[in-house]
Amino acid sequence: MKCPTCSHPDSKVIDSRLSKDGAVTRRRRECPSCGRRFTTREYVEESLPVVVKKDGRREEFDRAKIILGLKKACEKRPVSAEAIESIAAEIERDLADGGDREVGSTAIGEKVMDRLRWIDDVAYVRFASVYRQFRDVREFIDELQDLQRTKSDRHEPE
Repeated sequence: MKCPTCSHPDSKVIDSRLSKDGAVTRRRRECPSCGRRFTTREYVEESLPVVVKKDGRREEFDRAKIILGLKKACEKRPVSAEAIESIAAEIERDLADGGDREVGSTAIGEKVMDRLRWIDDVAYVRFASVYRQFRDVREFIDELQDLQRTKSDRHEPE
């Protein structure tokens, strides 16, 4: 690892630690040339599919967009930042594990809605109303009835 101070091409690892979730390795390094100590972080680089938008455009997957959409849907709701981060991480992991080269933005939106459905009804309906672009109140009511059916089906004794 190149030293950020003197640009010496090598450095010595002094200490390595895993993050709490084990996804990132934090390394303390020291430059043998100037003696400066610095920290690097090492993580597995996932191969994520390209997102195909509704209009046919293609763009790189951006986890921040999922988090932004979730934050908007969950605004002023009892949904923690950890839950939002967890949903985004699950979706990113699903896409990486899927092995597809491309994925439609609609499939990603459905994954977000599937997870929101079980976390917070209001956030789910907010996200669905923007994502599905309801044209009238009838479509909105249909979505609410579907949510209600899904919730009651899940809680019926077997």
